[in-house]
Amino acid sequence: MRPEKPTVSVIIPNYNYEKTLPACLDAVFAQTLQPLEVIVVDDASTDRSRDIIRRYSCTLIENAGNSGVSAVRNRGAAASRGDILFFVDSDVALAPDALENAVRVLTEDPGCGFVHGVPADRPLYDDGPVERYRVLHAHYFHRRSVGVVDSAFFMLGAVRREVFEAVGPLNERLRDSEDLEYSDRLHGRCRIRLTETVTGRHDDADRLWGLLREQARRAQLLIPFAAAHRARKNAIRAHSMTGVLGAALTMATLPLVPFAPLVPAACLVVAVCSEPRLSRFVLRERGPAFLVYFTGVHLLVRSAIALGAAWGGLRMLTDRGFGRPSLAPPGRDTRVSA
Repeated sequence: MRPEKPTVSVIIPNYNYEKTLPACLDAVFAQTLQPLEVIVVDDASTDRSRDIIRRYSCTLIENAGNSGVSAVRNRGAAASRGDILFFVDSDVALAPDALENAVRVLTEDPGCGFVHGVPADRPLYDDGPVERYRVLHAHYFHRRSVGVVDSAFFMLGAVRREVFEAVGPLNERLRDSEDLEYSDRLHGRCRIRLTETVTGRHDDADRLWGLLREQARRAQLLIPFAAAHRARKNAIRAHSMTGVLGAALTMATLPLVPFAPLVPAACLVVAVCSEPRLSRFVLRERGPAFLVYFTGVHLLVRSAIALGAAWGGLRMLTDRGFGRPSLAPPGRDTRVSA
């Protein structure tokens, strides 16, 4: 007798994503493998999100106040019943076979406890060139790492229930880099796989200033926390540290332009030319004009990362607790409605 397929609980964190929620939920309910349940945890949205969620046959968990994505995912997991917990963000529309393929990977490799996917190279909604840059870059750095990895990302990921319960919930004190902290706890317990067979279209950042602020904010944890994860052999790395350092040195040496212009010029060349494979990929996929645009935005993003990392390093010197959050178990205070 063939063993029954494991059951799947889909868990969707949401905060003010009325724009993408219908596409996200439509895609979940159009899967080739139907989930046991769909749980949406709304983190005190102020838009029409809850009205949209109630139109679907899913469980809505309503948070009274905004608690962050880690707490929201934990609440969804605590309320779920499936053998596999499939997490997808509310700004992602899954490919029709995403759930089925995730279950297949976990079934065929009993030692794999977490599987996550590669975001598509086209956005869910095309809101301009900044979003095209962002989505194409995310697709590239995920796709180049396909296989057994040391990083687990929850935006598009599935974990066995027994693994989630053994490792413990996500750290609710982290609103950035929570995936990396969880990845480090998974390390040594099970294999983590990144697969192209699990995919979805992401509605990503579409404003340059917002993107730069986000990158700078996240980079504050690079020195005190995230750098240690990046050092792992099979960690997924979004950016070349050579390129980030080149951007940092370019900014630092700009005052030398009147006296020694070759110094900042050389640093700029390092920043721009540090990832030739990425440049060739963008050229092949979008052509030379977009490559020029992509390179310019990429340089700005790396500069923002360098500034954020420097600020995070200074914060670490003045605050011994910065970047070292407690791993105390989170609370379970929720209101659930079917």
